[in-house]
Amino acid sequence: MESKRQQKYSKLIQKELGEIFQKEAKLLVGSAMVTVVRVIMSPDLSVAKINLSLLLANNQDLFEKINDHKKEIRKHLGNRIGKSVRIIPELAFFMDESASYAQHMDKVISSLDIPEASEEDEEEED
Repeated sequence: MESKRQQKYSKLIQKELGEIFQKEAKLLVGSAMVTVVRVIMSPDLSVAKINLSLLLANNQDLFEKINDHKKEIRKHLGNRIGKSVRIIPELAFFMDESASYAQHMDKVISSLDIPEASEEDEEEED
C-alpha cells in the first residue's frame, strides 16, 4: 500500500512525464503516442517505476530508444519539478502490455465460432 506522499508524487510525475513526452521529447518519440499508464514510487521517493503504453510505433525499438535517453528525460523532469521535490527520482521504464493483450483477447473472442442457440434450448431456459 502506497502512502499518501507516494501517491502524490506518483501523480505529479505521471502528469509531468506525459507532458514531457508530448512536448520536449517529441523528437525522440516522433509520431508515436506514448502514454504514462502508471507510476509507482519507492518508499523513499528515490525511484519511480513507470509503465508506458506505446502506440503507432515499433514498440521494442521505441522502448529501447526511451531507455537510452533516460537521463535526458530525467533532466526535463528535474527542470519541471525541481522546486517542489527534494530529489529527482531515478526513472525505471517498463512496457505496459495491457492494451496489446486486450487487443489480442478481443481478436481471439471475435474469431470464436459459437453456434446460435436453438429455439428448444431457449424454451428450456424459461
